[in-house]
Amino acid sequence: MVLAIGAALLWDQAGPAWPLVCGLAAVAFLWWQGRSVGNIWAWTTLLLGIESMAWPIATMLRVRFSGNQPTEEEMGAILNSVLFGLFSSVFWVTFALGLFKRQKEAAAPPATAPSIEAAPVRSRKSRKHK
Repeated sequence: MVLAIGAALLWDQAGPAWPLVCGLAAVAFLWWQGRSVGNIWAWTTLLLGIESMAWPIATMLRVRFSGNQPTEEEMGAILNSVLFGLFSSVFWVTFALGLFKRQKEAAAPPATAPSIEAAPVRSRKSRKHK
């Protein structure tokens, strides 16, 4: 749902069909990849990070294709989207990578600690003292 709402905000001129398609594609992808709750969270936060990264790119493209010289308001919107979009993107992608790492460690068999074997006992040779 968050992805669909983000797509609706990102593509406000696209109409209601595209956010619905994005939301259904996200649900289908999570249904396919979601083997556990942690895995769903990891993929969801990764998709949220990618969407946050797309916000500044879409804002810059919209201003670029408007054909006019950007106004102060449009430049402010670009700056706002770049600062907050990239910040939130880095946060969500980093969070997702941490969740993926945690899933990978949980799925791996526990590593056995190398046992410390006692050194073989050497017999002391008796020396003759002079």
